[in-house]
Amino acid sequence: MEITDVRVRKITDDGKMKGIVSVTFNNLFVVHDIKIIEGQNGLFIAMPSRKITEGEFRDIAHPINSHMRQILQDSILNAYEEALAKMEVAME
Repeated sequence: MEITDVRVRKITDDGKMKGIVSVTFNNLFVVHDIKIIEGQNGLFIAMPSRKITEGEFRDIAHPINSHMRQILQDSILNAYEEALAKMEVAME
């Protein structure tokens, strides 16, 4: 499976959520609303989820193993850093 597009749809500085992205796989399948979160050890991704019981959430879509999660996270965070750099250049 190949990640063919990562679109940074929103960048924010409010709270711990830093951005929202959509990722396309093989130009055939897209996952929306993946969040970029700032944690104690740096940025990480949170997959789209829904509330299933009081206070408990379950991912709607997610990688099956840690290797794929790392590939996905690296692609998303690279796209996020590029989007931030473009914003900084545009502000100059």
